[in-house]
Amino acid sequence: MASDKKTFDAVLSGRGTIAFRDFEHLLLALGFNLARTKGSHHMYVHPAAGRPFPVQPEGKDAKQYQVRQLRTIIDKHRLTLDSNA
Repeated sequence: MASDKKTFDAVLSGRGTIAFRDFEHLLLALGFNLARTKGSHHMYVHPAAGRPFPVQPEGKDAKQYQVRQLRTIIDKHRLTLDSNA
C-alpha cells in the first residue's frame, strides 16, 4: 500500500493510476468518513464538501474521473493531510 503522501501527490499531479485501496485510505486521511456502502458504491462525506462523494473501483484501481473530482475537492476546500492528522 502506498503512503498517504505519495497517493496525495499522485492525485494532485494527475499522473498514473491509483489503487482503489490507496484512494480510499487517502479519503480517510483527508477527513472523509464512509457514510454507507451499497454494492461496489462507497459514499464518503466530508464536513467541508457539502455533498456526498460516491466512489467505486474499476477493477483494482480508482476511476480516473473520480480522481479528478477528488483533486477538485482538495483544491476547492484546501484539504491537506496535515490538517487531518
